[in-house]
Amino acid sequence: MSEAAHKIAVVTGAGTGVGRAAALALMKTGFTVVLAGRRLDKLQETQKLGESVGKSLPVTADMTDPASIAALFGKVMETYGRLDVLFNNAGMGAPAVPFEDLSLAQWQAVVNTNLTGPFLCTQHAFRIMKDQTPRGGRIINNGSISAHAPRPFSAAYTSTKHAITGLTKASNLDGRAYDIAVGQVDIGNAATPMTERMVEGVLQPDGRKMPEPRMDSKAVGDAVAYMAGLPLDANVLFMTVMASKMPFVGRG
Repeated sequence: MSEAAHKIAVVTGAGTGVGRAAALALMKTGFTVVLAGRRLDKLQETQKLGESVGKSLPVTADMTDPASIAALFGKVMETYGRLDVLFNNAGMGAPAVPFEDLSLAQWQAVVNTNLTGPFLCTQHAFRIMKDQTPRGGRIINNGSISAHAPRPFSAAYTSTKHAITGLTKASNLDGRAYDIAVGQVDIGNAATPMTERMVEGVLQPDGRKMPEPRMDSKAVGDAVAYMAGLPLDANVLFMTVMASKMPFVGRG
């Protein structure tokens, strides 16, 4: 029987892209996965894709609504009574407009989804993990290459992803007392609906528009499953998984 048998994982944004890939990879390694997201139909698609390899439970949840987040973790406890892994994955970007034209509402929407949502999810996970038997668990945050280097016209997204790095470090430190390990996976150009525009071309720092290489999102899912499967006395604090030929390393 797998080490992960009877272990419970929550994946936010599990209906598409990286969230779906991670949920499927976790199910394949034996986790029962709570699929969280706004669109039930997309969550059910993920569930159907994984039904031959593992168990899952779709739960609608809005990462911008604290009550919805609380209800999600309430459902996890009501159904399973414990939580072993949380993958804070749900995220969004703002329109690619000049910095000075970004509206406060656009800024706040990204901050609420990408930073406040993971903060609240992590708080709920802490409360569950510190009091359960066996104690502890693991939290994995979806950072991004944008946690290291910005794209043009991405102030809101880049700021939240840099902030996620701070959340990862701070919660990892505060989790030590409760056997809670926190890590971060920084992803570059996974082939998902969010990166479709890269096929046609995206704006580069020098003003040119050029296509960028992408990678299969399964590579990210497998990385998350690796991190999730470690014993709690070991932790991947930061991992970068990126398309090998994307313009990040170097000056271009």
